[in-house]
Amino acid sequence: MAKITRIKAKDSSSHDSESDAPTITRKKVTIRDKKSAKVKQKSIRRAEKNLNKTKNGKKVFILFRPFVALGRYLKGAWHELRQVRWPNRKATWKMVLAVLAYTAFFMVLILLLDLFFGWLFNLILG
Repeated sequence: MAKITRIKAKDSSSHDSESDAPTITRKKVTIRDKKSAKVKQKSIRRAEKNLNKTKNGKKVFILFRPFVALGRYLKGAWHELRQVRWPNRKATWKMVLAVLAYTAFFMVLILLLDLFFGWLFNLILG
């Protein structure tokens, strides 16, 4: 919910005032985003459900709290994994081949640098 103050300048139609300056009126406008309102309603419902659970006496025994926390973690992780957009087989192979090509390129580069510096040190010391 965003609060915006609109300022409108109006010319005074009556010349009874001492100055000819325009009058300024301020009006506060509240804009509500439909999505944020729905999200807030859902969070309020969830909070009410959680309150109802504790009111019914379903408190978790202290020894079971780690298991409850682990269950909540796994549930959240599963929810996040369902939101992932996994690549198809063709895109996966393209990425694998790109990684192999970059690995081979840098392996050859490091091999050549090693040979060059080995030759250079043998020339200086030898």
